[in-house]
Amino acid sequence: MQRRAFAFLVLGLAVSSGRMHAQPRTATARLGFLWTSTPEPQYLEAFRAGLRDLAYVEGRNIVLEHRSAANVVSRLDGLAREFVTQRVDIVVTQGTPAARAMSAATKTIPIVVALGEPLGARLAARLSQPGGNVTGLTVLSAELNGKRLELLKEINPKISRIAMLFDPTTTDVDGVPLAGPRGAEAAARSLQLQVQSLPVKGPDDFANAFAAAGEARAEAMLLTPSPVLSFHNKLLIELAARHRLPAIYGNPEAVKLGGLMSYGPSYTALFRRAATYVDKILKGANPADLPIEQPTNFELAINVKTAKALGITIPSSLLVRVDEVIK
Repeated sequence: MQRRAFAFLVLGLAVSSGRMHAQPRTATARLGFLWTSTPEPQYLEAFRAGLRDLAYVEGRNIVLEHRSAANVVSRLDGLAREFVTQRVDIVVTQGTPAARAMSAATKTIPIVVALGEPLGARLAARLSQPGGNVTGLTVLSAELNGKRLELLKEINPKISRIAMLFDPTTTDVDGVPLAGPRGAEAAARSLQLQVQSLPVKGPDDFANAFAAAGEARAEAMLLTPSPVLSFHNKLLIELAARHRLPAIYGNPEAVKLGGLMSYGPSYTALFRRAATYVDKILKGANPADLPIEQPTNFELAINVKTAKALGITIPSSLLVRVDEVIK
């Protein structure tokens, strides 16, 4: 399985007569990075590596400033306005809430989504031509939930009840959770699974959610990707182990911490690719015309030690498809 490969939507970029960014350029580009959670070292390093590949050197021809909401979504609007006041050249965002806050604060400063759902959150008109000041990469969170259910069923074909944790604050404009129940219903029906949707906004909700899963006799758990859930991976993994619930996550970092299994695009690759958008915009490209990239290859990670602790035998048909095995 090829890793970290992303297809580009090559649809012929039109040269726009109206520049999205009106601020005058200087020799040193000023780049803002707005984090929904806290900056994660491996992702930040991937982004910086992407910049270095494109001949950007921090402190010489680019300056990178960070603002983090530390998972307190209400802080994002104020942080976004700070970047507008400082007249940065481009803002890169981590998480859909950060992208949404930045979009509300400015319609002129280009916004590059390194991790999020710009199309699902209606921050862009279409993948091929976003049409505004937001472009970047999508993680297809909702679309992948069905595949994650399939993987749980493959590990144990006898299961019929699955609990699904999701962050209800990350929604589209119609209030539908971007990475919650949407995308899982059809797969659940075809797999003959009952899915119990459990909204959690933060760690104060986790204990009650796991208790509710226990009362409903859930046999496995799907933790949908969101900055809040990823930020609290360690606590969620401990709760899953305590309740002896086989769980699947959205990124391999959870598996390295002791989670059973993960499936999704490489977040490291997404952050590295975000640097190419910064480069194109600094060289004059209009974000309205830069296609939003979708991942086409995904990573499957399994922690065999956790599987053994749960009394699970991973099928050989699944092991041969694993990209990363944690022992």
